[in-house]
This record gives sequence, C-alpha cells and structure tokens, in this order.
Amino acid sequence: MLIPYEALLQLPQDTFNNLIKEYLLTQVEDGSFGMLDDQQLATAIEKCKQSLKQGELKVEFSEEDESIAIRHKDHIIYPTAEQD
Repeated sequence: MLIPYEALLQLPQDTFNNLIKEYLLTQVEDGSFGMLDDQQLATAIEKCKQSLKQGELKVEFSEEDESIAIRHKDHIIYPTAEQD
C-alpha cells in the first residue's frame, strides 16, 4: 500500500526525518553516510522530501511484514487485476 505524501506531513517531524535517514542509509553502499556533517545531512533530507513531494519517491507500507520503506517510483510493483 502506498502512503500519500500528504499523510507523511502528518507524522512528527523526527519520525519523518528518521524514515528518510533510513532510506538514505540504504542508498550508500560504501558506508560514507556517517561521514556527512549536519548540513550535508539536512540537505540530503530536504532533497528526499522534495522527491517525495514530486512523486519520484514513494513510501510503501507492506502489510505482509508490517514494514515501511521509501522506494523510487520505478521500483514499485503495482498489483494487476487477475483475469480469468
């Protein structure tokens, strides 16, 4: 299930930022995420928020394992109606 951007704005700011930080961690394979200073991290979070607002990134909740994750719109598999 996709979470609308407007619903994300209802989250406490820290929760929203932590969700984005977790996404950013998954995007850095070489471990350099820890090397970012506070300003660079704030810039990365704002860019991610902008991408969420523009629909490039989506927040997906998995009912199966009760997890939530940010994914690029091209990496989301949309369910299709089964035909007989």
